[in-house]
This record gives sequence, C-alpha cells and structure tokens, in this order.
Amino acid sequence: MSPLPSPSSDKDILKTKGKLLFILLLFVVLALLFIASIVHTAVAPRKIPTLVISETNRAIRGGIVSQEGFKLSFSQKLYKAMVNTRNIDPDKKELFVKLFSIYSGIDPKAVEKRLRKKGNVVLSYDIDANRAKYLKSLARKLRLLDIFIPYKTSDGRIIKYGLSLTESGESRIFAYHDLLTPVMGYMRKREEDGFTRPVGVKGLEKYYEESLRPIQNGLVKGERDIGNTIILNGESFVRPAIDGMTLYLNIPVGLQKSLEALLDRTKEELDAKEAIACIMEAETGKILALATSNRYDPAHIRRKDYPSLNVAAVEYTYAPGSVMKPITFSLLLRAHKVNPLEIVRTYNGRFKLGRKVITDEHREAWMSAENVIVYSSNIGMAQLAQRLDAVDFVEGLKDFGFLSKTGIDLPYEHTGIMPHVTQMESEIYKATVGYGYGIRVTLMQLMRAYNVFNNRGRLVEPKIVHDIVDPTGRHYPVSSDSPPIQVLPPATAVTMQKILEKVVLKGTGTKARTPGIQVGGKTGTAHIASREGGYAKRYNSSFIGFANDKSHHYTIGVLVREAKKPYAYFAAQSAVPIFKKIVDLMVEQGDLVPDPTLGPKEPLAKRE
Repeated sequence: MSPLPSPSSDKDILKTKGKLLFILLLFVVLALLFIASIVHTAVAPRKIPTLVISETNRAIRGGIVSQEGFKLSFSQKLYKAMVNTRNIDPDKKELFVKLFSIYSGIDPKAVEKRLRKKGNVVLSYDIDANRAKYLKSLARKLRLLDIFIPYKTSDGRIIKYGLSLTESGESRIFAYHDLLTPVMGYMRKREEDGFTRPVGVKGLEKYYEESLRPIQNGLVKGERDIGNTIILNGESFVRPAIDGMTLYLNIPVGLQKSLEALLDRTKEELDAKEAIACIMEAETGKILALATSNRYDPAHIRRKDYPSLNVAAVEYTYAPGSVMKPITFSLLLRAHKVNPLEIVRTYNGRFKLGRKVITDEHREAWMSAENVIVYSSNIGMAQLAQRLDAVDFVEGLKDFGFLSKTGIDLPYEHTGIMPHVTQMESEIYKATVGYGYGIRVTLMQLMRAYNVFNNRGRLVEPKIVHDIVDPTGRHYPVSSDSPPIQVLPPATAVTMQKILEKVVLKGTGTKARTPGIQVGGKTGTAHIASREGGYAKRYNSSFIGFANDKSHHYTIGVLVREAKKPYAYFAAQSAVPIFKKIVDLMVEQGDLVPDPTLGPKEPLAKRE
C-alpha cells in the first residue's frame, strides 16, 4: 500500500503552483506592456527633423529717384544676429568676440557685455545687408574652428547652435539727409509678423504709399540637406520677392540743392521765419524745384524739427496781398469790363470807400488801368473790382483754382478760404479781395493761377513725380487727373504777360530784370492777421512770375515769411531779389538760355 502524502508536501505543491502562476501572470503583463510599447511607438508621432523646410525672403519698399537718376531714398534689410552663449567654447570665447567684432563693426566691449547673459542672446538687431553677408560667411568659419560645442539640457536634449542671422526689419535710407525735405516726408515703424517695416507719414512717402510698399514676399520651399539648406530641384517651390515700385521725380538734385542753399542764406540775411521757392514748367506743370529754408533729416527728427514737418507751400495759407491784383484784373479783361489803357482816378494815394480808408505807396492822381498793376495801386484795384458782380468774381477765382486743391502729388493740401458770394456783394469785400485781403491761399495755388498767364490761358496740375516704374522696368507716367482747363482766352493771357513784364520793366519788380530773359511778375506784401483780430506788425512778402527763353517757359514763385530785417518785409527788398537770383541760377545751370531779342528794354516815359 502506497503511503499517503503528508500535509507539508501539499503545502509545497501549492507554493510551487502559486509561483508558477505569478511568473505566468508577470510574463503576460510584460508581454502586454511590450506589445503596448510597440503599438505606441508605431502610432505616436515621432519628433524627427522634417525633410521639407521653407524660407521667406521679404520684399522691400521701392525707392525715390531724382531726375538725373540719383537715389534720394531707398530701403535696405536689417538682420538680427543671435547666438546661444552655452554653445560657445569657453576657451574660444575671446576669439569669437574678436572675429564677430571685426565682421560686424560692433565694439568688442559691447559684444562681451551682451555675452554675459546665459542662453540665447541677440548681439544686434540692425545689421545691414552687406555686413549680414559677411557674418553668414563668418558663421560657417566658426563651425569649422569648432568654436561652438554641444550641451545637454535638463530633459536630456543635446543642443548645438551656432551664430544665426535672420531678417529683423527694413530701414529707410535718406541718402542726401535734408535734401528736398519736407517734400520727401518721413516714416514711422510698423511691425509685420516680427518684421519692422517703414511706412510713409508725410510728403511723397505718404502720398505714394500704395506704389512704394512691397508687392509680394518671396518664398522658397523644398527638401533640406544635412546642412539644413534647401535643395533646389524640380520639386522645389519658388515664389520670387517683388519689391515696391520706384518713383522718378521731375526734380534734379543740382537745381534743388542750389535753391536750398540760396534760401538758407536768404533766411539768415533777412532774419525771416522761412523762405520758400518753387519752379514749375509752364506747359506741363512739372515741378522742377520746391524748396524751403526749414528742413530736417527724416532719419533723425528732433523736437526742434516739428514746425518744419509740414510742406508750407501746400499746407500754409495766408493773405496773398497785391499778387492777387493781376488775377482780378484778368477776370475784368475776360469779362470785357476794363481796357488796359483807360484812365482810373487814384486820388493821390488816399481814398475812402465806405468807412474804410485805402492808401497807396505810389501816390498818383490818375493812372492807366494797366499801371494799377504795374505800380500796385490798391485804390485803383478797389474801384475796378466793383465792376465784377459777386457771382462772377467768386466763380472767376474758382476758375483759377482757388478754394480747391491744385492736384499736386502731396498729402494734406489746404484749399484756402474765400468769402461767400453774399459777402462779396459788399463793396468793401470786393475791394479787399481784389487786392489780396479777405482771402487765404497757398503758394502752390498762386503758382498754378499765375501759370495761366504763361501757358496761353490754360490751367494745369502741378506734379512732382514724372513716372512710376515697377520691378520689371515698366513705366507708368504720372499724369494729371484732368486735362488742361482754358481759363482765359489766349489773347487775354498774352495781354497779362505784357502787363507783368512792365511790372519788372518799370514798376515794383525792377530788381527781377535779367538781360536776355523774358521776365514778368507781381509783388505782394501782406500784413499777417493777429489772433486777437486786426493785423500785427508782421508781413509775408512774395513775388510770383515767369522767366522764359526761346524754348523754355517757367513759372516761379517766392514767399518770404515774417522777415525782421528793417524794410526787408517789402517784397521789392526780399522776394524780388530772390526771384532774380533763381533766374540767374537757372541761366548758370543751362535751364534758361539768354537771347538778346528777349528781356527788358529801356522803359518808356511814364504814362500820365
């Protein structure tokens, strides 16, 4: 008979079975974990470097170019230089500083100071395109010199960065600093996806913002090589960058610069607030120069420059004074309400109209109607202006472009101020507007109006920009928004030309006479109204006229604001000599060619 198992033997068997079961369960769990790990590895996204990368090449703003082809303003890219200080080999840090300083032009001490910070450090935000090219070359050389070493982060990642350069923005360069300001305008900065762009605020930069701004950023997309450089092949995507358009001006640098130097001297000599001058080609309206003594550097605007930011020729309105007399006279001629040779009583220089006493500097008992212009008689003009009814007077001034924009390609142009038709029913209003008070205009409005006399009676729009050129080289001429308007019959315009020539020959503008050049124009000296009412002891003086040779016809305007030198506030002592110097300058530079058959002849005996 077999022996029965003992109780202790049963316990051993149970223990063995339990161990086997535990091992089996452990094996199953491990197997499941292994399978889960495989599934997770297969399913979960893996953080591996992408094989396809892209690069953006940002387009830049278009430039502004003078008549001769000189770049007045243009844009260039700025680059940001970055480095991770943990990647710089401590033993080669000094070498890195020296090389980066040489290639970037940044002082070594400044570089060392920036490298004291741990981690990613921006060494410079405003590296230009040329230096960026050299620094990119340096970055490759630094890798070959093993200046950069890898380091491990707290989460176990291995980091190795070198010197990196990325586009950070765009800077606007004004190559000639204050030349042609404030006409050029100035910029403000705008952030665009981490890229700083300049945007026009005033002047041409503002007016032509849509044309100048970049058209399309470039994009390159394709597979990368081991050096993280895009491989350009048939499968790559390339979209070119298209920069903004370029403005080509009617203004030559030589003439503009010479005119600015002349106005600078004049302002100082006359102790004036500002001196302004404009030269316009009569037939086309092309602005060949628009200069002021009050300029600034658009790249470095200071608080003291704030009053100079506006283009006074189109934004400053003032009472024109006697330069309005030829406009009024031409309206009378157009309406056949005056004969240049008729006799007008001028009351020996003192005349009472209602409760207003009107005086003349040139005291005569009688004058011919044309001599009312030649010798600038307020009394004569006050009487002649009464022949125009209110509607004809106001509408006639509007025909000459007053109370409207001239069409010049500058922003924020003022339209001026004129009395209402009902006010012009008053004799006093008619008289004062007739000789240049009670109305406010801009210098550019006067330029455009006087150009009618020099352009066979036609009104044209002044333009600074000649044409706009796109990046492919296609030209888009800048033309007037409206065709020339026939304001005066050609014969009337010729009559006015001859009267204005007599102003220079024997009247208030004799200092503008230039041998061999047909010169005419009209002086204007006007009180400046005070804020409290009435007129202060401050004056604006102007001379608007023309200078022609056999082939060229130019309309020229000069405005001197608030000259403080004794007697310089008279236009004959300030604006007229400037006009003469401008004509001489144009002769010197070949814009006008004297001819013995033109220019002033000896004045005839004064008509009584």
